[in-house]
Amino acid sequence: MKKIVILTGAGISAESGIRTFRDSDGLWEEYRIEDVATYEAWCRNRELVIEFYNKRRKQLLEVEPNAAHYALVKLEEKYDVQIITQNVDDLHERAGSSKVLHLHGELKKVRSTVDDSLIYELKGWELKIGDLCEKGSQLRPHIVWFGEMVPEMHNASRIAEKADIFIIIGTSLNVYPAAGLINYVPPKTPVFIIDPNSKDVKRNNITIIKEKAGTAVPLLVKQLMI
Repeated sequence: MKKIVILTGAGISAESGIRTFRDSDGLWEEYRIEDVATYEAWCRNRELVIEFYNKRRKQLLEVEPNAAHYALVKLEEKYDVQIITQNVDDLHERAGSSKVLHLHGELKKVRSTVDDSLIYELKGWELKIGDLCEKGSQLRPHIVWFGEMVPEMHNASRIAEKADIFIIIGTSLNVYPAAGLINYVPPKTPVFIIDPNSKDVKRNNITIIKEKAGTAVPLLVKQLMI
């Protein structure tokens, strides 16, 4: 069974109604990165950081997977499919994808501030000051903040090395280290990039599809299922 590895970014979730960071109406219009998405921000103003992620978590409960998410599930009928996502939402899982690796953490999980191995599913959408782990420390969002190491990058690179087909959806490939995963893909492996803002690449094995995920992914999946 051939292996398809899929890297997804904010563009695939945006069509479900999740606001992205870098668009003109994105979340960073209301918040500064330095104030809500760094460890320094957490040390300086935990209340603001918790409020930011509570808002994001509450919004996540109000949206649903879209056509692109569901189309990727269809691929599992014929291929060994591994999704690597930069997104912290759970839309791939809710659509039915069975293998999803989250590079930047998961919004619906929280973890200990003294032991990174203590990770918990958060019930509901609200994390509060005073919510503690079993070791008595404040729980924090299970998110990889700017400036922090990306623990799953090693696993992601090993997965990319085994791809028979590599598909990139809804990401500008400007966010590192995730953008560097394309460099681990075997040289002759077919690569498809689906993003309306994607730049042209002059490599024979790369196909650029300048369309939104909800339109282009179902069509590509249909082609691959033949």
